Amino acid sequence: MVPSPQSKTGPSHGSTPGPSLKLAELKMQFQDAQAGSVTALSLAKWELLGGQAIGIRGPSGAGKSTLLNVISGLLLPTQGSVWWDGCEITQLKEAERDRWRRRNIGFIFQDFHLIPELSALENVLLPLRFDHWRCPPPKRRYGLELLERFGIPRPKQLAATLSRGQQQRVAVARALINQPPILLADEPTASLDRESGDRVTQILLDVAQKEQKTVIVSSHDQQLLKKLSDTYRLAEGQLELQ
Repeated sequence: MVPSPQSKTGPSHGSTPGPSLKLAELKMQFQDAQAGSVTALSLAKWELLGGQAIGIRGPSGAGKSTLLNVISGLLLPTQGSVWWDGCEITQLKEAERDRWRRRNIGFIFQDFHLIPELSALENVLLPLRFDHWRCPPPKRRYGLELLERFGIPRPKQLAATLSRGQQQRVAVARALINQPPILLADEPTASLDRESGDRVTQILLDVAQKEQKTVIVSSHDQQLLKKLSDTYRLAEGQLELQ
């Protein structure tokens, strides 16, 4: 069992925190051609209060990305349950999980996953295409506000011509366009220089502290991790509070 103390950067008085997370008897196993059944995750219990900003560290291959994929509903565990604010997403059908994820999860990937031929703004607005034939004007204005806030001065600039730091900030803006209560980030600074990494780190901290989202970051970046409220180490499929 992993303890879950109150976050040092927890919700401020009068604010509404992001969703709480609970995992129970969770196992994730894969079949390997040589090794047979491999257990990537084995968590008897793990709980997080809503509105926390926590980090997950561990060696490459420890299962950090797998854990993020499981708690976002992208992967179903071999056994066990994932609860977000009383909603057991592991019991939802695939289409229901997809709808739940679009409403609740913003995902930031290490490799950005931008479309090079589209502008910065068009990339930010892409998640809206699942629910809208045309982008609602308020959402377009919000997309422009996010890009300005994150230091992208030319929203019509093609993603292919942006620096790596700018591309990652566009990816963060895209994750926030639907104003999700949960933000998951998988190695968000791994491919950035220190200055760009620090800027992305500050954006994540601002989101966690000012907007009271539940933020979970998988990272090797010690400069990022030490600024979060708590850090857990994932090794041999299990989590330990550091």
